[in-house]
Amino acid sequence: MKETILVVEDEERTRKLICAYLNKEDYNVLEAANGFEAINILKKEKVHLVLLDVMMPVLDGWQTLIEVRKFSDVPVIMLTAKADDEDKLLGYSLGVDVYLTKPISPKVVLASVSAMIKRVYQSKNELLLDVVDGLKIDEAAYSVYIDSEEVILSPKEFELLLYLYKNKGIILTREQILDNVWGLEKDVDLRTVDTHIRRIREKLKDKAYLITTIRGVGYKFDCKNER
Repeated sequence: MKETILVVEDEERTRKLICAYLNKEDYNVLEAANGFEAINILKKEKVHLVLLDVMMPVLDGWQTLIEVRKFSDVPVIMLTAKADDEDKLLGYSLGVDVYLTKPISPKVVLASVSAMIKRVYQSKNELLLDVVDGLKIDEAAYSVYIDSEEVILSPKEFELLLYLYKNKGIILTREQILDNVWGLEKDVDLRTVDTHIRRIREKLKDKAYLITTIRGVGYKFDCKNER
């Protein structure tokens, strides 16, 4: 059994669907239909991550989070239909770790949970990846090094490189990359993938050969593609 995830959502159908996906991945899943139930569970159980809905009766997600932060620093992924910047800023100021806007694919929720669990609970040593020939990726620090010299990547460039590496040897379509790295972000098209790949290659310099273009399909991280 993996880590314990608490799903706080008043809409039963949505809650059960998310729980089903999490259970399929062997997470230990707890449910709460409102903020009061969530707070009581968090005071009694060891929970590794909370999926918290905003729009709930009696005690909404904001108030629930305020109360939770008085006694716990458990990672929180906020699920909400409110997408404007002010709401997001409020969430981050209250201690939200990730903000997902509804409607949300359960697969995206699952990917976010997995990424957050790895980021928070795996040790830095476990996240240091010795890739090939002096190229290293430090997932915990969002850093890349070539022969001990840091390569400065934007957060999205880093996430793209990491995604390619974790699927090394697998041909990934632009659509797959867009879905897994950019998720539900709006105003992003397939050309964005190509632009970011080009920038990463420029920064990797003589290690750029590690990212192979599969004409008409997408890209592949190929450790065997050495010059």
